[in-house]
Amino acid sequence: MLKGIIFDMDGVLVDSEEFICEAAIKMFAERGVYVTPSDFIPFVGTGEDRYIGGVAEKYGLIFDTSMKARTYEIYSEIVKGRLSPLRGAAEFIAEAKAKGLKLAVASSADRIKVDVNLKEAGLSHDTFDVIVSGSDVIKKKPDPEIFLKAASRLGLKPDECLVVEDAVSGVKAAKAGGFRCLALTTSFTPEQLAEADWIAPDLAEAPAEATLW
Repeated sequence: MLKGIIFDMDGVLVDSEEFICEAAIKMFAERGVYVTPSDFIPFVGTGEDRYIGGVAEKYGLIFDTSMKARTYEIYSEIVKGRLSPLRGAAEFIAEAKAKGLKLAVASSADRIKVDVNLKEAGLSHDTFDVIVSGSDVIKKKPDPEIFLKAASRLGLKPDECLVVEDAVSGVKAAKAGGFRCLALTTSFTPEQLAEADWIAPDLAEAPAEATLW
């Protein structure tokens, strides 16, 4: 029986991928390295260490934490006034809370980015019973650690939770952890997300059966 929903953040609740990409491109440019948005695609959903580090490796750079820190500084500025909840997110959350379901955010992003995104999108921290970020785990998606930790903090078992994801790595993590998964095609194609139990364009068009079990 469904008792809780665990949301990824980017591409599920908010669409900040273009902004973190923009920030990272500017960070690399400051270092004299000119990268493209397509360079980041293989690392979407894996957390900023890998998101930035993977591109750094491609261009022969050694990743260090100052790269991420500077990217977050740029991101925090460029996202102001430009971020809003994705279509259907607020309504889906309200309906879930009305049903008495426990809610969590489980994002591979560091806590600083999670906090900025929720604030800018107007989603109160109090909306969620638990928030787990990439800062709270050792292994990143596609390892299921982040979802298992979120479920544990909710006091639930994996088979009592629905994970909502948009990234291939996130879907793989959910299934590896024993969760049912609703995948949104905000970042990848239905074919790439085929491992999920349900697939929808966004939360506004989430199939009813995804929350009726």
